[in-house]
Amino acid sequence: MILPLLRVIHANREQLVVVCDSELLGKTFRKKHLKLEVKKNFYCGKEASARECLEAIRSATIANLVGSIVNEAIKAGMIDEGCVIDFKGAPHAQLVRM
Repeated sequence: MILPLLRVIHANREQLVVVCDSELLGKTFRKKHLKLEVKKNFYCGKEASARECLEAIRSATIANLVGSIVNEAIKAGMIDEGCVIDFKGAPHAQLVRM
């Protein structure tokens, strides 16, 4: 089983949580006028279980999610399915808490 990659960045009062599937690292996705670059220098983090990722997302002020974690976040009620952009099988969602 391939685990998602989790990265947590603290800046001032913000906690940015970044999660992506490792096989998506380095890839670029396009959909109409949209472009998603899954850059290693931003998305690369430590392997973590879906449960660990969801715990981190719960405490995030900002989250950037790509891949299987998006579906887990939908199931957990953190992301609205209608707000997900599907880049040819690579779902992407962002969360901002104010």
